[in-house]
Amino acid sequence: MIALLSPAKKLTLDTPQDAIRATQPALLDDTRLLLDTTRRLTKADLQQLMGISEALAQLNHERFQCMSLPFTSENAHPAALCFAGDTYLGLDAGTLSPEDLAWGQDHLGILSGMYGLLRPLDLMQPYRLEMGTRLTNPRGKNLVAFWKEHITAELHRRLAGQADHTVINLASKEYFNAVNPKGLPGAVITPVFLEEKRGKSRTISFMAKKARGSMARYLLQERLESPEGLKDFTRGNYAFDEGQSSATRWVFRRPQPPPVGS
Repeated sequence: MIALLSPAKKLTLDTPQDAIRATQPALLDDTRLLLDTTRRLTKADLQQLMGISEALAQLNHERFQCMSLPFTSENAHPAALCFAGDTYLGLDAGTLSPEDLAWGQDHLGILSGMYGLLRPLDLMQPYRLEMGTRLTNPRGKNLVAFWKEHITAELHRRLAGQADHTVINLASKEYFNAVNPKGLPGAVITPVFLEEKRGKSRTISFMAKKARGSMARYLLQERLESPEGLKDFTRGNYAFDEGQSSATRWVFRRPQPPPVGS
C-alpha cells in the first residue's frame, strides 16, 4: 500500500537531517530532461506561466539555473523535510523518527511537477513548478502529459513488491491527474475529510490538507500495510463514517473546531 501526497509551494530548508540516510529520486533522468526546458524560460516567461510576482519569478529563474545533478547532502535536502504548508503541518516530518521515515520509503509518495514521484528521504533542491502548469515540453503541452506514464509506471513497480496494491489518494485533484488509475495493480481509495457545523457537513480546504498529512503520519507510525487500518484514524477528532463512504471514497468527519484564539 502506498499513500500519495501533493507537494507544497512553501519550502523550508533548515530542518535538521541528523541520522537520515537520504536517497536519490527514482525519476531523476526525467527531471534532467524537464530541466532542459525550464532553464530556457526567462523571468518574464515564468511570471506569465505561473501567475507569480516578479520577485518570485526571479527566485525561481535562479533556482532553475542553479539546479545541479546529481543531488548530495550538501546541495539538496530530503523531500519530506523540505515541504511546508498545511499538509506538512499534519505530517510534521521533522518529528518523525528515522525509522518512521525509512519505513515510509516504501509506503509514502509525494507527487511533484519537477521530480515526478518522491519518497520521503529522496533528496531534492528547491523549486516551484505546479503539476497544473501548461508548460510545453518534449512529451506534450503540460506537465501531466510529461509525467503521467512515468509516475504510473513507477507506482506500479513499487506496488508490485507489496502484499497490498492499494493507493491511498491523499493528494489534490491537480496532482492526482498525473496518475493513471487504470495502470495500477490495485484499487485507489480517496479519503474525504468533512467538518460538521449546525447539521451541515463541508470540506474546508486548509483543514482537509492538514488532515491528509496527519493521516499519512498515522500510516507511517502505525506501519499500516493495508487500508483497513485507516478506518481507526481518529487524530484531530475525525471518525470514519461507514454509512457515507463507498468502496473508493472514505469519509471522515468531525465537529468543526472553533477558530483559533476564540
